[in-house]
Amino acid sequence: MSAAEDPGATLTKESPATAETLGEQATRRVSGRAWLLLLAGVLVVMVAGALGLRSGAQMAVLILVVVVALVFDYTNGFHDAANAIATAVSTRALTPRVALGMAAAMNMIGALLGVGVAKTISEVITPPTGLHGLTVVAAGVLGAITWNLITWYFGLPSSSSHALIGGVVGAGLASLSEVNWSSVIDKVAVPMVLSPVVGFCLAYLVMVAILWIFRRSNPSRVGRRFRIAQTMSAASLALGHGLQDAQKTMGIIVLALVTTGHSDGKSVPWWVIIACAGALSAGTYAGGWRIMRTLGRKVIEVDPPKGFAAEATASVVLYATAFIWHAPISTTHTITSAIMGSGATKRLSAVRWGVAGNILVAWVLTMPAAAAVAAVVYYVVHFFGA
Repeated sequence: MSAAEDPGATLTKESPATAETLGEQATRRVSGRAWLLLLAGVLVVMVAGALGLRSGAQMAVLILVVVVALVFDYTNGFHDAANAIATAVSTRALTPRVALGMAAAMNMIGALLGVGVAKTISEVITPPTGLHGLTVVAAGVLGAITWNLITWYFGLPSSSSHALIGGVVGAGLASLSEVNWSSVIDKVAVPMVLSPVVGFCLAYLVMVAILWIFRRSNPSRVGRRFRIAQTMSAASLALGHGLQDAQKTMGIIVLALVTTGHSDGKSVPWWVIIACAGALSAGTYAGGWRIMRTLGRKVIEVDPPKGFAAEATASVVLYATAFIWHAPISTTHTITSAIMGSGATKRLSAVRWGVAGNILVAWVLTMPAAAAVAAVVYYVVHFFGA
């Protein structure tokens, strides 16, 4: 397809300043001291949990589990911050800091709009009551946090959602808890497979429509207009991210409250909603530069029309699954597949399938890897604490 036919063909290259900013931030290495602090933090949580189990301090362990869940929410925010804004930053529709601020604000708003996904998460397993149940929940969240940080370090946009579900299921299996397999299959596994396919196909069709409608328009003028439109589509995607991902942590906290008799599981306390919304928003503003580079520059060369098509499509999928089916789908899966779908309209070779293949590997490994880590954490804490 020629440049005259492709409205964004003249806008696929980033300015030197933008490219340098993204490149420097995305390739920044985490210091050895930071990883030692992370390891120390995980060990402190495990030791504190074991001591709490031995002393029978149920309230102290409950508070610890809530804190760990909010830490996961925070890591979810900075791990997935790139989902909503990578294309908008890559096409220079928004500057990185403005984009992060906008995404953080929309995450906060989205987190306040519903609790249907939270209820689904809280029903994935039926853990034991009391301290033993808290151990199971904490182990599941620690498994998810560990996998989130590993994939963040290597710049792979894996799913925080499926890391969390995998962690909870892994801890549930290790503790011989009842796993609600019908819910896992119907509301997790099936949407996990379908949402990327739907995202790819819809983004392809939307981009074809855009190319047809603006086929005789001036590419530069169209590009400028779509930069403005991208501000709205990125905000919409960030709202969907908050709607989906904050609720997953809410579900974990509700699960912990149910095990200790502080909730019947039929509703989400207001303080849980506010706390999860704030943690996700703060994590988003902290940024996810490595993954931003993968989504914004390595999968395809994104221009404003393609970025708009991908973000608008992903937003629709997120809203539909949250409000209609209450299914905890992955924001990462959805936007990544939508980006590839919009890029495939130019030619299939425009999508860097090698990078896409690496992302696919991370998707496949996420649930079993998080489950394995969670099982190990459960065995260690339970062995020393019980």
